[in-house]
Amino acid sequence: MQIRAKYVSSHTELNLCPKDGRPEFAFIGRSNVGKSSLINTICQQKDMARVSQTPGKTQTLNFYDVNEKWYLVDLPGYGYARTSKKNRAAFGAMITDYLADREELFCAFLLIDSNISPQKIDLEFIEFLGEYGVPFVIAFTKIDRLTKTQLKNNIDAFNAALSETWETLPQQFLTSAQYRNGREEMLTFIDETLKS
Repeated sequence: MQIRAKYVSSHTELNLCPKDGRPEFAFIGRSNVGKSSLINTICQQKDMARVSQTPGKTQTLNFYDVNEKWYLVDLPGYGYARTSKKNRAAFGAMITDYLADREELFCAFLLIDSNISPQKIDLEFIEFLGEYGVPFVIAFTKIDRLTKTQLKNNIDAFNAALSETWETLPQQFLTSAQYRNGREEMLTFIDETLKS
């Protein structure tokens, strides 16, 4: 699916974000989950989102216009980031304000690293989304680094942990920024969500 995407603006406060009412799809995950690489793959632009070897580089709400119809919103990663405790607290407040109060948010894509065992911080973040009633789906990242068996085992383990508190599991996508896995499926999901 061909799309036209361009960077629009970055903000640290909700009241400064775009006010044109376009639907928004937010991307968020633990620091170093591969969020920037996946966003670049979706937008088909190598340097759309800044990729860094240092976790936690995204420190603002970054808005990207897609096809002049909706915004892809790149949120700061949660968890480890080389920044001050004061800044980390600010990131938390900024993320909470956006996810809990942003009326234009149609759905959040929660990125989960498929290479590792279920992380407490990811499961806690999912509980946070549930408490605030935030619509979300899960995108497992970096699937190209595992065998099919390893991938299945890791995802099964994650879903087993999730099933302890969730009766119905959210929709899930398997993604690889390197091989573009999941890109078409995610864009189709967004397109169908906009039509519903």
